[in-house]
Amino acid sequence: MAVAKTSVLVLDCAEPKELADFYATLLNAELHIGDEPDVVEIVGHTGVHLAIRRDHGYAPPSWPRPDDSQQAHLRILVAREDIDEAEREAVGLGARPLDTKYNGGARDTRLYSDPAGHPFTLAAREQ
Repeated sequence: MAVAKTSVLVLDCAEPKELADFYATLLNAELHIGDEPDVVEIVGHTGVHLAIRRDHGYAPPSWPRPDDSQQAHLRILVAREDIDEAEREAVGLGARPLDTKYNGGARDTRLYSDPAGHPFTLAAREQ
């Protein structure tokens, strides 16, 4: 019999509470602050479960520069008709658009970095 499991993507940063506030607001989720002061979890009703962990030596990824890989990124799915509004919300919360060759055309996928420098995309959800 298999043991029930779940997974949580953990993002490192210098200031976990501030980054957790960004993602909780963007994803319409709740902050869960436990006994460990350097870890904040973000839990939402639609399956969202992230954690933000303090790393005192944190340096943001330099992606999309070719000398560093992006390592991992969040892909946030949005209804196609809401992607412009989601973009305004993300930028209003402190996201920075990443200027890459993939940001052209119909723009069903839009690339950003969060306030701590982690890359993420807003992508049109397939119907």
